[in-house]
Amino acid sequence: MLGWVEGIQKAIEYIEDNLTEELNIQEIAKKAHVSPFYFQRIFSTLCGFTVGEYIRNRRLSLAAQELSESNAKIIDVAIKYGYDSPDSFTRAFTKFHGIPPSAARLKGANLKSFAPLKVKLILEGGTIMLEYKIVEKAQFTVMGKVRNFDLDTSYDEVPKFWEAHMKSGENKIIHGMFGICMDVDGKKLDYMIADIYLPWNEIPEGYETRVIPAGTWAVFPCRGPLPKSIQNVYTRIWSEWLPSCKNYKLAGNYTVEMYTPPEGNPEDYYCEIWIPVEKI
Repeated sequence: MLGWVEGIQKAIEYIEDNLTEELNIQEIAKKAHVSPFYFQRIFSTLCGFTVGEYIRNRRLSLAAQELSESNAKIIDVAIKYGYDSPDSFTRAFTKFHGIPPSAARLKGANLKSFAPLKVKLILEGGTIMLEYKIVEKAQFTVMGKVRNFDLDTSYDEVPKFWEAHMKSGENKIIHGMFGICMDVDGKKLDYMIADIYLPWNEIPEGYETRVIPAGTWAVFPCRGPLPKSIQNVYTRIWSEWLPSCKNYKLAGNYTVEMYTPPEGNPEDYYCEIWIPVEKI
């Protein structure tokens, strides 16, 4: 448990130590001993904002403090905190603080402060732990529709992708047994609405196949209306299960959502999240 908590804290400390330097997600995630794909998904789920937003807000907070307490030139402060031009810095600063950088030096100027994150381990008892099982699955191939998303916005955009798919009539070709998140480059992900691919079937134009490797999976049941039920379970996986899991670690740069045909009351809907893991 402490290893995971300490890893996240080390990643945050690395960000704080390098706010005036160029930061990349690969180096940040390395401090937490997870892939950029997992780090960004976990970070945004637990914190409510993305890694990019955290870095930007911390830089703008420190920039305001420096402008209000020194005679530094605005252009110098802008460059120090990663902005290529005074105009881009002014736009970002004004959006965050509500006043332009030039007003930050005025007496009584209202500036916003964005404090550095601190990871705290809170011990709680008397609650039901998240239900899951560890299973072995053979390799399987899926066919479906793929769309590319920024990791920063995928949490909001993927449900819209599903909604458009179900309304388009393409759900007659792909029913949507699976929703598969696949890392692209640590900044973007491919999300695939897919079914099992049968090799004797023709692949329609605009559709793709992907092979999901054989391996060990942690399988988490989700019950209730979508997308709330599955998003709640993702949050509990990252905030409860992962910190307390001593025998397994995250593996692979993909996750699978398994959906059942809708039947009856949406409040009783059942689906699953599959997370690839490996024994520690």
